[in-house]
Amino acid sequence: MRHTLASAILSASIAALAIAAPAAAQDVEATPDFKASGSVALVTDYRFRGVSQSDKGFAIQGGLTGSHKSGAYAGFWASNLAGWGTFGGPNLELDLFGGIKFPVGAGALDIGLTWYMYPGGAQITDFAEPYIKLSGTAGPVSLLAGVAYAPSQEALGNWYNTPESVVGDKEDNLYIWGDAAAGIPGTPLTIKGHIGYSDGNPGLGPNGTSVAPTGSYWDWLVGLDYVLGPVTFGVAYVDTDISTSSVEYLRLQPNFSSTKDGSTIAGSKVLFSISAAF
Repeated sequence: MRHTLASAILSASIAALAIAAPAAAQDVEATPDFKASGSVALVTDYRFRGVSQSDKGFAIQGGLTGSHKSGAYAGFWASNLAGWGTFGGPNLELDLFGGIKFPVGAGALDIGLTWYMYPGGAQITDFAEPYIKLSGTAGPVSLLAGVAYAPSQEALGNWYNTPESVVGDKEDNLYIWGDAAAGIPGTPLTIKGHIGYSDGNPGLGPNGTSVAPTGSYWDWLVGLDYVLGPVTFGVAYVDTDISTSSVEYLRLQPNFSSTKDGSTIAGSKVLFSISAAF
């Protein structure tokens, strides 16, 4: 009787393993080597490092990223724009990026490069910018520190409006920033903050453009996100320390003012956004 019961248990166990084995194999197969993720957003103003790129108006944005389990990734992000120089064509910014992200201690290190493009627009406005980002957590707070350095390129040159202007000039640009975010316990709300420092061209590049207008300045942001499934509703206050009374700022006119009323495109503003991840 004991032998019969043991045999029955053994047979049942073998049958269960036989059923479970394909399921386990399916679980392994369900973890792909490659995956894709993306997002779309509507914002009331496209601010790049504190400065409006959409003439203080609405912008539609979106992107797609493909990543490998090794940490390598590549993708693109795009937005309509206007107001900081005249790019011509469709007034579209298209950023191509790629890099690798890998764990470092309890955080992660991300090394990559972004190529900023303005398809169909003016010549010599595209430029490349390598970056390094270190992310981690401190208790409930997510932290990120980044450095982006664009080597000397014509798109960043000092072509207009300063005594040192030379058509074809090449300049570099440095951007250092930090981000922090923390969820508010018991709510779907996340509070976030950002501060950045730009150092680069004190004048204007080709077609009246510049990544770091006035040479060097600070930008910052404080905001709140409400997450509802894959959708995020956001509100944020953004500002810079670019003074409208400085000589450097006055040299950038009219390229550095809103086409609507001549006001600065680097001043304080409350922004609203809605985005969806997929």
